[in-house]
Amino acid sequence: MAGASTIWIALAAFFWGISGGIAGILLDSGWDPAVVSFYRGFVGLLFALVWLLFQRRHSGLNSRQLWFWSVVAGLGVAGNFTFYFLSIEYGNVAVAATLMYCAPVFVYLVSFALKLERPTTAKWLAIALVMVGVVLLTKLYAIGASDLSLMGVAAGLLAGLSYAVFIFGFKYAAPHGTPQAILSVAFTVLAITLLLPTDINQAVSVISAPELPLFVALGILGAGLSFLLYVVGIKHAAPALASMVAMVEPVTATLFGVAVLSESLGIIQMVGMGIILITVTALSISSR
Repeated sequence: MAGASTIWIALAAFFWGISGGIAGILLDSGWDPAVVSFYRGFVGLLFALVWLLFQRRHSGLNSRQLWFWSVVAGLGVAGNFTFYFLSIEYGNVAVAATLMYCAPVFVYLVSFALKLERPTTAKWLAIALVMVGVVLLTKLYAIGASDLSLMGVAAGLLAGLSYAVFIFGFKYAAPHGTPQAILSVAFTVLAITLLLPTDINQAVSVISAPELPLFVALGILGAGLSFLLYVVGIKHAAPALASMVAMVEPVTATLFGVAVLSESLGIIQMVGMGIILITVTALSISSR
């Protein structure tokens, strides 16, 4: 099951990467980051509720563990969305993305502390290689000191920490109920949390906006379908492995930018992409 689980998680990360590109299009069109994040979670919630309505048997909604860990996961996702956009606002995309993808480091440290994983040289090397790959892919090495801010760095690290929180939340919720029940609780928490900073007038205007199909696609790919695959996959995968396999996301987002947004991809970025993919593939194969 470990091999199949990594495939589901990699597919989830693939859809997250595509949704990142869609979110970029919406942000460039002038939509507020809080509105974009809210609709990503809200459409995901509708997706999960419809599925739960048609498959209500053995949902696990009577389990306290499912509710607790699903709420934790929902708060983790909300924190990840919020802090990531704050990091971009106070810094830039390269810094925000690199710091957010420090999540495997947090996950491994927690896994080592809880004795879920045994620290080995190979695992530390894998963490180091993935972080080098992310730095090359995001071109963080080209960022000057003037582009860094304490708030941007702090928000980026908190986005990575939140990423780790939702990984553990979904991992421990998965054995106690169905994916649709877990996602319904998590996305309800997410939608309520993200509604607070959202511009209500702009959120309402989305319904009649020409970008509505993009918002729907963002919610389905970036929340509904992707998190469904993730919850199914993480049920039989260690949190540390899941966090590393999810590094497919920045690779997909970069390729989306090249294919759809006509962005360029340099040799160094291609090297970084290759390092990430090779390391993730090696970890996936060894996990079997």
